[in-house]
Amino acid sequence: MGKVAIYYFSGTGNSLHVARELQKRVPETKIIPIVNLLHKGVVETSAKTVGFVFPIHLAMSPGPVRKFLEKLHLQSAEYIFAIATRSGTQHRAFIDVENILRKKGKVLDSFFSLNMANNDPKFDDWHEATEEEIDDLEVEVQSNLDSIQEIVLNKEKSHKKDTTFTRDMPIFSIISPLLPFFNRFYSVEFYHDSKCVGCGTCEKVCLSGKIKIVNEKPLWQKDVPCFSCYACINYCPQQAIQIKSPRLIKTYTEVNGRYSHPYATVEDIAGQK
Repeated sequence: MGKVAIYYFSGTGNSLHVARELQKRVPETKIIPIVNLLHKGVVETSAKTVGFVFPIHLAMSPGPVRKFLEKLHLQSAEYIFAIATRSGTQHRAFIDVENILRKKGKVLDSFFSLNMANNDPKFDDWHEATEEEIDDLEVEVQSNLDSIQEIVLNKEKSHKKDTTFTRDMPIFSIISPLLPFFNRFYSVEFYHDSKCVGCGTCEKVCLSGKIKIVNEKPLWQKDVPCFSCYACINYCPQQAIQIKSPRLIKTYTEVNGRYSHPYATVEDIAGQK
């Protein structure tokens, strides 16, 4: 393993793109998919610098990332950083990471939030990011990565207050401590509509292995947890996967488009497994 290890989790490519771009900037860096290591009881690393790149799920770090962190032995790590990709929402992801690291006698030396395109098409006000919007976000991401590169190479501390969120929630500091409890009860139910041709793409990109093709149609197995990565709904070439409307709340996936990062292919996402 190189001197720098970056562990990433990515459902539709934003975090994968960031991990790859940072790898180009930091010598002797290896990027490692978290999903591929979740089956292990213990994960060892010999890296001196360790980073984590992941999206924001429900204003927190994704469940699989937290599970992975619990397994990871960090005795060799002298510097630890985290990067969260998000659509602009406030979050408590770095608190999640810090809480786990503290139990291991480690600290989160630096953390950064990067605004990128939104991959959650279930809301009425959601729209598929245009090429121009993606390009504008990419300029900002590249600029931020230039700064992150210097901080990581010099092993500097960076705990800047988050001021780049685009969705202000004045009561977030009040509800933040409650999120780990309430998010345990949140779930999304997917289904396929008549446009499904049984191509198997959803099964291929499903990071948890929840989707299984049965009689040429996807089946979401009830006994397998969902990672809420949204790969299935966004990579379906027919846009045949939808999110069921829960009671009293309407979802809009049947009329909205989809989003996956332009540099992340089906093979890239599936390759994490």
